[in-house]
Parts: sequence; C-alpha cells; structure tokens
Amino acid sequence: MTYGTDVHLLTSTPNPSKNKEHQNTIIKILPLIAFAVPLALLYLLNPMDSYLKVSTQDSFQLMWKGRTFQLFFVWLVALEFILSWETIKLKINALNKSRAAAFALVLLLPTLYVLIEYYFGLNGAIATWAGQSGVAFADSMPLAIEYLAFSLLFCFAIFLSFGKKGLAGFALPALFAGLIGVIYTIDNVFPYGQFTPFQLLVPTTASLAAGVLRLMGNTVVMGTDIATSMPTLQVTGALGSAKFAVAWPCAGIESLLIFTAVALLFLKRMNISWKAKIGYFAFGAAVTYFINVMRIVTIFTIGMQYGVDSSQVEAFHYYYGPLYAMAWIVSYPFLILASQVVWHKIKVRKPQPTRLSPA
Repeated sequence: MTYGTDVHLLTSTPNPSKNKEHQNTIIKILPLIAFAVPLALLYLLNPMDSYLKVSTQDSFQLMWKGRTFQLFFVWLVALEFILSWETIKLKINALNKSRAAAFALVLLLPTLYVLIEYYFGLNGAIATWAGQSGVAFADSMPLAIEYLAFSLLFCFAIFLSFGKKGLAGFALPALFAGLIGVIYTIDNVFPYGQFTPFQLLVPTTASLAAGVLRLMGNTVVMGTDIATSMPTLQVTGALGSAKFAVAWPCAGIESLLIFTAVALLFLKRMNISWKAKIGYFAFGAAVTYFINVMRIVTIFTIGMQYGVDSSQVEAFHYYYGPLYAMAWIVSYPFLILASQVVWHKIKVRKPQPTRLSPA
C-alpha cells in the first residue's frame, strides 16, 4: 500500500505594508538618533575641552556650564516621541527628493558640528572671537553656541520630518536647548550678577535663605559686595563659617525660567480648565522657588563644614544644586498627570444625589 503525501512548501512572502511601517518607524526616530549620536561620540572619544578646562566626559557631569542639560534635551525629545507617536505624520516621501535630501543633510549636521568643534578648530575660533568682542567668559561661549546650534538644527530636522504641526509639537525640547544656550550666553556676557532683570529676585531669595539659616541656629550677616553689588551672606555656626556673594545663577533663576517654559508648554496641551492650569503653574513655581532657597542654604552649610573653596562646594555648585531643581521640573508633569488620574477616580466614586421621580 502506498501512501500519497501532499507536500506544501511554505515560503515567506514579503509584506509591503509591514516593510513600509518599519521604514516609517526608523525614519520617525531619526531626529532623536541624530542628536544622541554626537553626544555619544563626545563622551566616547573624550577630546579635551581646553576652553571649559575639562574633558568632554567630565562636562557631562556638570549641570551649570556643562552638558548634563543636553542629556535632558535628548530625554525630552524621546518623551515627545512617546507622547505624540500616534499623531505625528511623516512628511518625507520618495516623491519629494529635495526634501528627503535636505532631511538627510540636516540629520548629519549635529555630528559634523561637534567634529568640527573639536577637530577642526571651531571652538578656538568662537572663543577667540568672543574674547576680542569683550565677552568676560569667552572660554564658555563655544558651549553656549553648541546649545543654540542644537536647538536650531533640531527645529530644521523636525520641520522637514513632520512639518509645521510637528514643529509645534516638539517645541518643548527645542525651546529647552535654546533657552540654556541663551542663559549661558547672558552669563558669559554679563557675569557676576550684572544682568539686572535676572538679578532682581536674588535679594529676596538671599533674605529667605538667611532666615532659614538663622532657624538652623546660625548667625547670619547680610551685606553687599562692593565690586559687583551682589548681596552677600556671612554665616557662622557650629559647623564653621562661610561667606558667599549670591548671583542669579547661584540663586537658581535659570531653573525658574526652565520651569516656566516646560510648565506652560505642558499645561497648554492638557485638556483641563484654565483655573486648574493657573493653580498647577503657581504651585510648581512656588516649589521651584523654595528649592532655590534651599539650594543657597545647602551651599552655605557645605561651605561651613568643608570650606568655601572645597571640592564639595564646587560639586554642589556646578552639579547637585542645579540637579535639585531639574529633578523637580522633570517630575512635575508626571505628578500633574497622576493627580488628574486620582481626581478623576474620586469624581467617579463620588455618590450622585438621588432623584425622586414625581408621583
């Protein structure tokens, strides 16, 4: 007896729609990759930054006048992709070859920029030009320009990828990087609290910090630095003594500006009442301001214990102090979302009044 068998050869046939979907996914995230790659190169290649006086690896461990903010920039870009993935539509297609070519060029520019910075003398040219122009902190200008360049290139990449609607949707990371570049530039050109609009809040912040330090059992004498007109605090207590002049970067004014930009753009996208938006913004701003007060208190406490010129003071001033506020600013949108979820559940569980039907 013979048994006939039907042999079916299973072959995988290509699915054009699936392939196109995968291609679109890769093209969508290219703007994120375009800015993550140059930062990775700077960290891995580690060229010496003769202008910041640190290696590029070390610059990623500096919040103030460093590149830690660029990591937050990349994180914000990734967050926007997560939140807007289903709504953003690609404008790149095979029919529009000129747009596709411009898109490819813009994606390469961030990497080319950092290579030209460190291997073809761009940083030296910027620092020299800034010094000749009378910029006080000319050595820090290359980093400020880098933030501004990243912001501008990111806007170009997003516009070519997703059009005007995409540019509006990704305004937060672009504004964040641009704002950091502007803040650094202002401090470079007007150092030691010379930029009056930012310095206006500093005396009040310093006074509140002095009050907290007195509550901690310290003796505090407030004064004014003769050379710079900045408020000074002379603090003496059980840990020792410390005296600092307080400028707007030390008082965390940059964190208030960053909070304002992040909160306004985030709240604008939320479908809640304007009263709720004002309440969320006011509460977040108040907490940000209080964190800045505690930032001053902490740096004086560290200075009293370890000395005003200690490495501990330097580490807090350039990294941990700004990180306090940034951790709050980054987490606050998630707290808003969580509070909305809780409030919605409370409203759903709230018993409705019983209506009596007419007899």
